[in-house]
Amino acid sequence: MRRKTSIMVWLLIFAVLAAVAHMLQRPPRAPGQPVTGSARVIDGDSLEIAGVRIRLHGIDAPERDQDCRDANGKTYSCGRAAMRALAAAVDGRSVTCTPVQVDRYNRDIATCTVDGVDLGETMVRAGHALDYARHSRGRYAGAEREARAARRGLWAGTFEAPATWRQNTTR
Repeated sequence: MRRKTSIMVWLLIFAVLAAVAHMLQRPPRAPGQPVTGSARVIDGDSLEIAGVRIRLHGIDAPERDQDCRDANGKTYSCGRAAMRALAAAVDGRSVTCTPVQVDRYNRDIATCTVDGVDLGETMVRAGHALDYARHSRGRYAGAEREARAARRGLWAGTFEAPATWRQNTTR
């Protein structure tokens, strides 16, 4: 009899927890609906808002573990530098992201702004990301030319394009 009571107690606990979890769920977001809120930066071109994983549309930043060389030829973590630059651009302020599409990792690909300023353009103009022309259709080409001419960020030294680095790195 004790075993039946124990099983019933566990079933009751499970049922209560499931009911509480169901009540705490947010209503589903409609596809393409913007998301706004406090952002957690994941890397130089990805963040999360209210549990929604987002990749910035039209840019490609170095991966978190990617290294580059500075103007003196010294190795530095350009991936972490890009992540810090995105965190500084957000600076604890509310971020609004408008989805453009969903990628194969089920992340929203979105244009994101802080106080009306495009985070993708901010990252490219600072030299911490590249215009991903295949997707942006050149939206950030001018910002990239400016960063390159001024030798900002990645352009101050040498680097492998993030897409190439990902292809050559086994994970």
